[in-house]
Amino acid sequence: MSISDIIQIIVILLFVANIVLAGITVFFERRNPSSTWAWLTVIFFVPVIGFIFYCIFGKEGKKEKMFKRKAEHDVNTYVSYLHRMEKYSTMIRAQKQAIEGRIDIIDAKHHDDLAYLHINSGNCITYDNEVKSYYEGNSKYEDLINDIRNAKEYVHMEYYILRNDGLGNKIVSELTKKAAEGVEVRLLFDGIGNHTLPKKMFAEYKKAGGKVGVFLPPLITRINYRDHRKISVIDGKIGYVGGLNIGDEYLGRVKRYGPWRDTHIRIVGDAVDQLQLRFIMDWNFVCDNEIKLSDKYFPAKESRGNAKMQIVSSGPDTKEENIRNGYFKMINEAETNVYITTPYFVPDDGIFSALKVAALSGIDVRIIIPANPDHPFVYWASMSYLGELLDAGVKCYQYNKGFVHSKTMYVDGFVTSVGTANMDIRSFALNFEVNAFIYDRKLTEEHQAQFMRDIEDSTEITKEWYSKRSAWFKIREAVSRLISPML
Repeated sequence: MSISDIIQIIVILLFVANIVLAGITVFFERRNPSSTWAWLTVIFFVPVIGFIFYCIFGKEGKKEKMFKRKAEHDVNTYVSYLHRMEKYSTMIRAQKQAIEGRIDIIDAKHHDDLAYLHINSGNCITYDNEVKSYYEGNSKYEDLINDIRNAKEYVHMEYYILRNDGLGNKIVSELTKKAAEGVEVRLLFDGIGNHTLPKKMFAEYKKAGGKVGVFLPPLITRINYRDHRKISVIDGKIGYVGGLNIGDEYLGRVKRYGPWRDTHIRIVGDAVDQLQLRFIMDWNFVCDNEIKLSDKYFPAKESRGNAKMQIVSSGPDTKEENIRNGYFKMINEAETNVYITTPYFVPDDGIFSALKVAALSGIDVRIIIPANPDHPFVYWASMSYLGELLDAGVKCYQYNKGFVHSKTMYVDGFVTSVGTANMDIRSFALNFEVNAFIYDRKLTEEHQAQFMRDIEDSTEITKEWYSKRSAWFKIREAVSRLISPML
């Protein structure tokens, strides 16, 4: 057999392998059609590299079985929580009344948002929350460290990224001190987001009694299905959630990004129970059901607030894309304005159409993305979507004062969503996310005022500017838009 014959056989085998892989992609993995076509393009036109990329980034493998078991256990944990708590009957009555429209403390036009997020995600509406908002990292971590120092029972922390740098080591040091005092300390972080962390970083922490959980370590999974949540719970009375990870860049100390603009909140009130439950579910998934539910983890709260709130989770462990669907409901039911800040704007067809229809209906729709992106392909894909929305009347901006990492949406000066989910397909379907949906006019007006200050630090993307973009700009947009379902 000649060399040319061998080459022909190899080429034929590669072609057949591509056909088989394409068949698996189309017929056996129930993907979004846009994602399917993106992967088919890569598989057909870049045979070897496409196959490797598909195995790393695209193949779903045992996702359904693994996360189905997690979802079932999460539901059991949630039901157990409801039946254990003395406040069970009061909470259920309040939820039922709210959904039936008998409580007038929720604006009637946003009743469907509340009802949807309760019925389909199992998240209680809570009414007594006191909320403090942060728009940068320094004040958030000053308060968090102070709360850690004052902890009496336990500290639970779950973060996508924990850096081996000044802030990261400071947090681990504070947790080590509390563990040495006999306080329960648990630290959960993502396996891929922190795969380079040295073991010695936690040596003293573990010696003091601190516990570490790693969510889907890289040896047993791929790039997808990351724990993108950022949660802190102290003594079951104080909770934190938002966009800030643990690292010096989130304090604006990394030159590459400059000042870091983010949004995070501190909660005192019954919504903390929902953050606690989310942490316990994720910790038990990683650590073999180590935490047993008890009243210690759900103590009486000391809130003097009255903000209405739901903590909503979504990811491969939820039946529905709860946060994405919450966004969708907010946009569709808006009457005056929809304001969005996101570092990555790669919406699915439904969200994209909802924004377009809202703008065409005369609603004030505004979107802020970074001018200084950390992921170039995502930036060019974002620009392609924003360029199309300009024709519908959406006002789009690039934030210039450093890097904007906030994941927020504000509607009608009344509803706020702040949390970990970006406005992109990866956050909607592939990552484990958590958001707070807040129904409070005073808080939303405060956040919208900050949104307007961010616009002052931004450059508007006008139709005139967009129409003059270069050929190279258009090529990068087109390629990035094509592969955006895989980003």
